[in-house]
Amino acid sequence: MTEHPTNQFESKDDERELKRETMIVLARELSERTERIPFPGIDPDAYSKMRATDEEFPGYTTPIDELIERFKSEGMKVVPGKYAESGTVYIVPSQSDNVEDRYVIPRQLQVTEVMDEKLKKLILMGREFYIFDRSA
Repeated sequence: MTEHPTNQFESKDDERELKRETMIVLARELSERTERIPFPGIDPDAYSKMRATDEEFPGYTTPIDELIERFKSEGMKVVPGKYAESGTVYIVPSQSDNVEDRYVIPRQLQVTEVMDEKLKKLILMGREFYIFDRSA
């Protein structure tokens, strides 16, 4: 019997699709929680980029420092995008449903030892997915 080589492109597409589907499931599960999720902080590199954007485009969105204060006082929640099947996920303050004004995305959050395991997995997968997507 002759084995045929695996088409690497299909393999990468399959891997990407599996990650996207897993992220959708995690986001849905986290979004269905009624309790607020403690804010773990923003990854330092992501924070630097967001601050630079705030300075370049003042008044365009809620400044990241103001958003962080809301996260600290309110906690946060996970909100799947309008078309959840796309895999888009937003993190907003617990008392907000407005993803138009300002949000962060999971990969921009810090990972801590004591955080919810599903949230940690969503953050780490978001980082992998982003790197994977950019290398395509």
